[in-house]
Amino acid sequence: MSLKTVLILLGLALATIFALVCVLLTRERTPRSCQQLPLEQEDIEDGQSLVFADLTPEEMSQVVRYLQGHLGVPLVDASRAKPSDNCIASVDLQVPAKAEVLWFLDGGGARPRREALAVLYFGNQPEPNITEYVVGPLPMPEYHRDVTVQKYGGKLPYHRRPVTGKEYMDINALIQSELKKAPRFLTACCESDGSDLVILTTAPRGFKSSDRVTWFVLFHNVAGTGYYLSPVGLEVLVDHGDLHISQWQLLQVFYNGRYFSSTGDLEQEFVAGALEVVRLKQPQADTVLGSMKPRRPPGSPGPLQFEPQGPRYRVRNNRVTFQGWSFAFGMNPNTGPRLFDIRYRGERIVHELSLQEALALYSSNCPGGMSTRYLDGSFGIGRFAYELVRGLDCPYTATYVDRHYLAETDTPRTNKNSLCIFEHDSALPLRRHFSDSQSLYYGGLRKNTLVIRTISTLINYDYIWDFMFHSSGAVEVRVHATGYISSSFFHGQGTDYGNRVGPHTLGTMHLHHIHYKVDLDVDGQLNSLETQDMEYEFVKDPWSARNTIERPYLRRKRLEKEDEAAFPLNAPMPSYLSFVSPNSNKWKHPRSYRIQIISFAGKHLPTNSSMERSISWGRYQLAVTRRKEEEPTSTSIYNQNDPWTPTVTFADFINNETITNKDLVAWITVGFLHVPHAEDIPNTVTVGNGVGFFLRPYNYFNEDPSVDSSDSVYFSSDQDAGACGANPLACLSSAAACAPRLSPFHFGGFLNL
Repeated sequence: MSLKTVLILLGLALATIFALVCVLLTRERTPRSCQQLPLEQEDIEDGQSLVFADLTPEEMSQVVRYLQGHLGVPLVDASRAKPSDNCIASVDLQVPAKAEVLWFLDGGGARPRREALAVLYFGNQPEPNITEYVVGPLPMPEYHRDVTVQKYGGKLPYHRRPVTGKEYMDINALIQSELKKAPRFLTACCESDGSDLVILTTAPRGFKSSDRVTWFVLFHNVAGTGYYLSPVGLEVLVDHGDLHISQWQLLQVFYNGRYFSSTGDLEQEFVAGALEVVRLKQPQADTVLGSMKPRRPPGSPGPLQFEPQGPRYRVRNNRVTFQGWSFAFGMNPNTGPRLFDIRYRGERIVHELSLQEALALYSSNCPGGMSTRYLDGSFGIGRFAYELVRGLDCPYTATYVDRHYLAETDTPRTNKNSLCIFEHDSALPLRRHFSDSQSLYYGGLRKNTLVIRTISTLINYDYIWDFMFHSSGAVEVRVHATGYISSSFFHGQGTDYGNRVGPHTLGTMHLHHIHYKVDLDVDGQLNSLETQDMEYEFVKDPWSARNTIERPYLRRKRLEKEDEAAFPLNAPMPSYLSFVSPNSNKWKHPRSYRIQIISFAGKHLPTNSSMERSISWGRYQLAVTRRKEEEPTSTSIYNQNDPWTPTVTFADFINNETITNKDLVAWITVGFLHVPHAEDIPNTVTVGNGVGFFLRPYNYFNEDPSVDSSDSVYFSSDQDAGACGANPLACLSSAAACAPRLSPFHFGGFLNL
């Protein structure tokens, strides 16, 4: 072999070794183009947002220990407490007064004291009652004060308390013992001895204050499926108002259109052959209506969204920042998600944006369905926001946050990964234009949105709560409903109240109405309300005065009083309605934010209903009132079990006070009517079942603020659009190499129930 050949082979070997080393090095190192870039310099934050932070588990435990040691009465853990016991029902953050918070955030004042709000049920007292205490300061409490009378104008009657899990267990035991009195009937109707039937509560509980009488609907229970679609036709009315469980009793039984005084009476009628029985087979898991198990093997994966250089938002404690946006987030165990101090480009737009209530009002020709008006806040919208499924409930690469709560137990609980934050590419231009005249160019911006989401499972329904932040300076609030419909046993003229969706299942008509509080501070606290609408005027054309033109003109109006600013549900709204500042933009228009509502609400309960005042917020699609510290919420968890004497009546907030240059709050109702149909089986889909509202800048800026976005795209006919330096879209091909290594899928949501 010649020397020349040896040198050539040696050179090839060295080149091969060098190439292999390069490959190995690049496999262990993220390409420079994929490395996370430093986020844009956001406003400096020194923990100020923690003034709104939910309580930590340690703080909750400290409050419990303090109350146990300082109230001077025996306290039983609520998970074991009987109605005749005293117990701690819940502990949550006492949100500090707005004036104190703003003095701290904006005026250099002292940090407000951190306090908790503790709700206690006192059943072991001469006058059983519900008491609310403010406990502080945290983390080491030294005082407590009773705020019940201050908040509600008097003591809270004991019968208004929400039903606890322990109470439901005791009711179930009573029903099971009563079912044993009708063994032959149960065998004939349901192929059951009663032990495999599950009960579903209704609410409210009676027809007058002090009632605690509830209809319970019975269903076949098949593991792994939604029992809500398998009613057996049997419903029972239980009086559970007495402090002593031994005094509870079953008052009535309903079956297939008939009423009976007891299960024994029902059994006698059956044995005598005087009862028409619909004989149901025990449902099987593979054929039952409520099965969500896949019917086909998995196919190829769908599209996956990822961030080539990591998240472009930052989450620190309870604070999120993203491309000029910043806000604090939290979760009330009763009312659910809440945001505070929402700012864009450093200017506060909203002090508080919070969910208030979710109403589900049903129809049926069965007693349980026809009497159901669920006020989900009393069940726990935030408490039942469970762990989110990565890659389905939220993008796989989203940021997931744990939420903690203390309710019906002395021990804090954690719903892991129950809130997610992510940037979403909606695959839609936020704005764009293709110029085909004079000069040739294209300009546009993708509609990328920051989303904060949580999902509540409230018995059968799942509500998806979204708060979205756009680069145009707009805030979008949206809720979707999915999950299972609630159903009644199909009998008689059932289709007057819904649609038949199974052999013996009536999908019952109902409405979902959702209420929000929006404490807007547009360029300061002092705002007014302005409406704008289009009208036509008939004018002679000014160039000849011979012809008439129908010229649209803009009619502006300032609303002066609260009564003018209360817009009935489903009535026409002004086309434009804005919170306006006394200050103007560059073009001499008041700096404003517009409220735009997207809703398909059903009809509100008639005002002559005995319980309508408890949900009187539902009279209005929008009501604007003077902000008052003593009107923090539009409803109360105590309204569910005593809607006839509501603890909080929203209609009383509207008393025709002036709303010009005042601190104002917008109360917004959105919703939809749902007539269940075959396609709601097994689950209601989110398509078409989403409602919400926008807060949109209206002359707040001098131009669209998104023009400053670094995501903007522009190229002209004399540029090379394929050059990465001229067009960021041309860089995306290399970004595909930055697909992240996804963490292994894990779900622990079943562990903390």
